[in-house]
Amino acid sequence: MHSHADYVSLHLHTEYSLLDGAIRIKELVERAKEFKMPAVTMTDHGSLFGAVDFYKQVTKAGLKPIIGCELYVAPGSRLDRGSSGNDETSFHLILLARDNAGYKNLVTLVTKAYLEGFYYKPRVDMDLLEQYSGGLIALSACLKGEIPYCLQRGLIDRARERALQYKHIFGPENFYFEIQANGLPEQLEVNKQLIELGRELHIGLVATNDCHYLKKEDAKAHEVLLCIQTGKTLKDANRMRFSSSEFYLKSPAEMKETFKDIPEAIANTITIAERCNVDFKLGENLLPHYRTDDGEDPFSLFSRLAHEGLERKIGPDLPEVYKERLKTEIEVIKKMGYASYFLIVWDFIS
Repeated sequence: MHSHADYVSLHLHTEYSLLDGAIRIKELVERAKEFKMPAVTMTDHGSLFGAVDFYKQVTKAGLKPIIGCELYVAPGSRLDRGSSGNDETSFHLILLARDNAGYKNLVTLVTKAYLEGFYYKPRVDMDLLEQYSGGLIALSACLKGEIPYCLQRGLIDRARERALQYKHIFGPENFYFEIQANGLPEQLEVNKQLIELGRELHIGLVATNDCHYLKKEDAKAHEVLLCIQTGKTLKDANRMRFSSSEFYLKSPAEMKETFKDIPEAIANTITIAERCNVDFKLGENLLPHYRTDDGEDPFSLFSRLAHEGLERKIGPDLPEVYKERLKTEIEVIKKMGYASYFLIVWDFIS
């Protein structure tokens, strides 16, 4: 273990953060190996589209995949549409899966965010987080997280109240304040306040860099990506832009230098990485099992229906070539274990 770097990036947007993240998984894995990082994290905005692809590529490279998501949290209820007195319709929150149960909860949260909480963005709320908090580690996110948002506006009591709420929901050892190094003056200010508040409330600190692109020189390309997302041109003065070019995957050395006054924030990245152990069984068939009325095996029902269907189309005297063809098709479906799937579709259609 000791030959590894002692820093892991826990806040990172891949190309699956549509038009917002520009980090390709393949290149990310190469870069992480260069930096000797033992693990790599993905925390795309509001979705888990990339999880399987990410898991496959990272494990293949011999690194540990940490699967997370940067969720949008409604200020009140996820069911409210319209603002609740402040101009924010959602805040950011990073969740990382500690284990398979946590991954399941993450999937449930993301699904409900789309189905129940969608308002501009797929949103969850405190109520949902409370129900599905098991197996997860939460980080307070970037300046768009609720706690940093409150601190920037002098709403210290509200920041404190929210922090304690998160600590309570996820458990004291599963909630961290995220301090970042992005060259923004307001971030430096928030970092200071988070460090103080963390000491006061006994909440751990973790250093991240909110990576949106891989290398510093990719900042320009990322600006173009944001223009596409927002329908603006580079000439446009009031377009959405990142106000520094620091949102790249920084090396462990850079991060340690930046946070040398607060080494525990770097050490905690490893502590967290070691606790995140999600294990996908890839290639497993998770299709539902079709329940037949009389307990007939789904495959034999499927096979019978296929034969009947062909006879209906061609008549009882089947030419040999059709028989052979049907036999081959049925064999393939049997081998793939898809009989139930075909029956479910058949059931829907009929």
